[in-house]
Amino acid sequence: MDTEIIVTEELNPRSKNIDISSTEEILKIINDEDKTVAYAVESQIPKIKEAVDIIFKRLKGSGRLFYVGCGTSGRIGILDASECPPTYGTNPEMVQGIIAGGQAAIITAIEGIEDDYDSGVFDISEKNITQEDVVIGITASGRAPYVIGALEYARKCGAATIGISNTKNPLLSRYSDVSIEAVVGPEVIMGSTRMKAGTAQKMILNMISTAVMIKLGKVYQNLMVDLQPNNKKLKERAVRIVMLATNEPREVAEKYLEASHGKPKVAIVAILGKVEPEVALEYLNKSDGFVRRAVEMAKMMHG
Repeated sequence: MDTEIIVTEELNPRSKNIDISSTEEILKIINDEDKTVAYAVESQIPKIKEAVDIIFKRLKGSGRLFYVGCGTSGRIGILDASECPPTYGTNPEMVQGIIAGGQAAIITAIEGIEDDYDSGVFDISEKNITQEDVVIGITASGRAPYVIGALEYARKCGAATIGISNTKNPLLSRYSDVSIEAVVGPEVIMGSTRMKAGTAQKMILNMISTAVMIKLGKVYQNLMVDLQPNNKKLKERAVRIVMLATNEPREVAEKYLEASHGKPKVAIVAILGKVEPEVALEYLNKSDGFVRRAVEMAKMMHG
């Protein structure tokens, strides 16, 4: 396929004179192009919704979610995956990022590896993929052989497959149960898909992982109640979360957090349900981790 017909490789007429523009003009050109990204993502919400529902069902069981990409796409996948454990208290095995070229490719460009179909097959096969898992392939052009290799192998294993690309009807869609196609148009600098395409990919992964975690009971109101308070900043955030969720003063929040072994969820249910932390944990287990349901149970039994 000729690269000239791939939208991510087209010339952008709106930035053709960027090399003779002032600093402010350069920034305005970039910003104006970035403004279009959210609309491209918005057009894909029905497809993103399909992806979220599939992932939720798999992760609610014992399934795992894998992001697979090359270069910028791979790094964005690793970023989203690595943020899930500290933000939502997930097991690091639940959401994983795989980048072509391995760990070295996170900080060093290894461009040729994206053309290696067999490496994509090998890297995903190392994860012992099953029909309970979901694999998301991310590639701006929608045709990176590495990503296609990973998706095709995953599908043969019975896993659900999702494609994220920045072109219409990409080759990737042939191997995807759901094809998310956020067409953001030509980049400000021709072919620099770390810009608009990368921004769209990050937005979509943020939407997917956040929506899935909400559906898994990792959020109460809009508070990240399953966070792991393992540093000073997160410990302070945990205290504020309990205070905001319960309208109790700091000393009460700190007291219940300590009794709940640093788990905001347990502390919130204990306070709102007027039960001991051990009992609060039992109700959380019975309610699949949803704070609202656990509080209702506690009030019903102890109100």
